[in-house]
Amino acid sequence: MVTVRELTVEEFWLPGHSACPGCPASLGLRMLGKALEGRFALVVPACCTTVIQGIYPRTPSRVNILNIAFAASAAAASGLKAALELRGLDLPVVAWAGDGGTVDIGLQALSGAAERNEDILYICYDNEAYQNTGIQRSGATPIGAWTTTTPTGKREQRKDAALIVAAHKAPYVATASVAYPLDFVEKVRKAASIKGFKYIHLHAPCPTGWRFPPSKMVEVGRLAVETGAWILYEVENGVLKLTGRSKVLLDPSKRRPLEDYLRLQGRFAHLLKPENQGQLEQLKKSVDEAWETVKTILERGGKIF
Repeated sequence: MVTVRELTVEEFWLPGHSACPGCPASLGLRMLGKALEGRFALVVPACCTTVIQGIYPRTPSRVNILNIAFAASAAAASGLKAALELRGLDLPVVAWAGDGGTVDIGLQALSGAAERNEDILYICYDNEAYQNTGIQRSGATPIGAWTTTTPTGKREQRKDAALIVAAHKAPYVATASVAYPLDFVEKVRKAASIKGFKYIHLHAPCPTGWRFPPSKMVEVGRLAVETGAWILYEVENGVLKLTGRSKVLLDPSKRRPLEDYLRLQGRFAHLLKPENQGQLEQLKKSVDEAWETVKTILERGGKIF
């Protein structure tokens, strides 16, 4: 298990940038830099991170970044890795994209890179909507959540991107949360040690889009895990296992009530009204179904493929 003492004190994502207060992407990028000690190239499509790192003179990154079109992060990362190998350079390439650029607009390129088993690490920082362009719903937005394009709550289920990628028989797939940074760092380092396609789906609670105070970002992220709304696991060579806090939450009685997570977020405020009990039950059912899927996989030895 990674400890704080093991992390480098050197910073590769500098302060003073343009991110919103409490931005989870910034925390994730800071921990990514420490995990790989700054030795990697970053590919970033259109997303919040592009705005944060692309505004001169407040660019915070100390690693090289290739900004690319919304749909093309996995394809560009694949090409960059091939170019580096042609020059004899052994440098990890990390694609860093939001949920919109991963589960929707970039899904084709992601699927292609996973199928080809490209030797890259793809990290989706999932703030569960197109936050940068006005908080529109994405394929990762949970059922019932308010966005500017779902003013009465999203009606559709979210895509399970991590299991979609795992179905491509990728060597390593994991979920993580910015609220559990050491778990994230450990998974990044493990991924970097593996040859082939690696994918980490990073839960990233967004104060701006989710409507909660910036000071509550880590608390909201931890509640997502403790209530079971977000499950921490990894799939290594086709075998799934729970990690971190989620290891004890397979038993529903060990989880905190989902309402503890929802009531801190303005985007779910309508679900806590008596007249919207049906929507709340739909969300609870989706959480239970996600756990049932994991439980079924674990009962057959964790094997996905």
